[in-house]
Amino acid sequence: MKRAEKRIFLSTATMHGDEEKYIKEAFDTNWVTTVGKNIDEAERMAAEYLDVKYAVGLGTGTSALHLATKLAGEKLYGQSKPGRGVLFGHRVFATDMTFDASINPIGYEDGEAIFLDTEYDTWNTDPEALKKAIELYPDVKLLVVVHLYGTPGKMNEIRKICKDNGILIIEDACESLGAKYKLDGKWVETGTLGDYGCISFNGNKIITGSSGGMFLTNSKEDADKVRKWSTQSREAAFWYQHEELGYNYRMSNIIAGIIRGQLPYLNEHIQRKTEIYHRYKEGFKGLPVQMNPYDSENSVPNFWLSCLIIDEEAMCPQVRDDQKALYVHEKGKSCPTEILEKLEECNMEGRPIWKPMHMQPIYRNNVFITARGNGRGQSNAYIDKGKQLDVGMDIFSRGLCLPSDIKMTEEEQDMVIATIRECFE
Repeated sequence: MKRAEKRIFLSTATMHGDEEKYIKEAFDTNWVTTVGKNIDEAERMAAEYLDVKYAVGLGTGTSALHLATKLAGEKLYGQSKPGRGVLFGHRVFATDMTFDASINPIGYEDGEAIFLDTEYDTWNTDPEALKKAIELYPDVKLLVVVHLYGTPGKMNEIRKICKDNGILIIEDACESLGAKYKLDGKWVETGTLGDYGCISFNGNKIITGSSGGMFLTNSKEDADKVRKWSTQSREAAFWYQHEELGYNYRMSNIIAGIIRGQLPYLNEHIQRKTEIYHRYKEGFKGLPVQMNPYDSENSVPNFWLSCLIIDEEAMCPQVRDDQKALYVHEKGKSCPTEILEKLEECNMEGRPIWKPMHMQPIYRNNVFITARGNGRGQSNAYIDKGKQLDVGMDIFSRGLCLPSDIKMTEEEQDMVIATIRECFE
């Protein structure tokens, strides 16, 4: 295996020069705060690209998800008292295979997540699991849905199910900025498919501000409320007066300068990510692996991260606990642990697929629903019920994320492909 002289990263920021210009503009005009032209322009540009009326700049994608969760909770259950979250005593349906930032806001607001299993077609929330969850928990009226690694989920089906059952949708598009979905025959942007949309500009995202996020909406009332909450909920009084809880969540004008300089290059970044994905797909021909799937008829992913999943029969023995993993190499077979280990030895950065939330120690007592129903305790010592259904756990066990940095050269990507090929020898 050939070691890369320069580290080949998973996904890092790609700067173009305009970012520094707008940061300098903020310094030169002394708008080094949470207001200024950079914020105004970044919000305008994002709203224009995504075709929404309002994009509210916030400190992180997580803060956007939190305020979206709070908005949804207030709409469903009314305003809460200070010291008690708006979801206190209520459950929320949520994507299972995701980063915990998608789920944490439910806890911030004292709610309880019910996790919905994944489907194999797009690695996103299974509409059949959602249907089953509604049968079991018909009182739940809120869903957090995620587009994993930049690939849109089955939103036509999910939206119809939610509409028929009076369920609001918080759409976590933090990984999928620029991805498109054919909604009722019309192409629309992810982040605009739910009742509340959220995007992220974290340091490794397809567009970055080093941090930052935005809340997306067509409702002026919701946009104004988020702006108010994000600046400590100050009332319109001469002195500092507060009638509801607030947060220090507003985007910095410095961060907004980076985002303002980045946004014109979004399509260019997506094109490079797309090329990387298809080059991997071609390079892995003949190996017992598949790339992360998508619905080519109804979606155009942004291909933020290219991933692979090893065919079940080509998996070598692998065991994992909460912190460590072991494997036994077998000729013609491999596993994520071996591949990630060999990539690291060759100075290449990969990472495991998101560990499903229902497997996380903090959420092991939460309800988990599959297309068959309750996903906990599926086995039976006395009755053979066949193979247990847990799609997310299966993808986590057999999948991994590949180096997907848009500055990666073809020669460097060839080295990654060669390293992975050698794992199966």
